[in-house]
Amino acid sequence: MAGSDKRKQSLYFPEEMLKEIQMEAARQDRSLSWIVQKAWRIARSEIAKFPSINDLPDDE
Repeated sequence: MAGSDKRKQSLYFPEEMLKEIQMEAARQDRSLSWIVQKAWRIARSEIAKFPSINDLPDDE
C-alpha cells in the first residue's frame, strides 16, 4: 500500500479510548494518526476473523 495517499477522514472514538490513544501518542511522541494506523496494521488479521453481518445466522 502506498504511503503517499493522505485522504482525510473523520473517526469518532469513545472519550476514554481517545484519551488512551492521546496518552500513548504523547508517550511515543507520535501523532494520533500514526498510533491508529499502527494499531490497525497489528489488529487487522484478528478483525478479519470476525463474521460479517451477512455471515450471521438469522434469528427466526
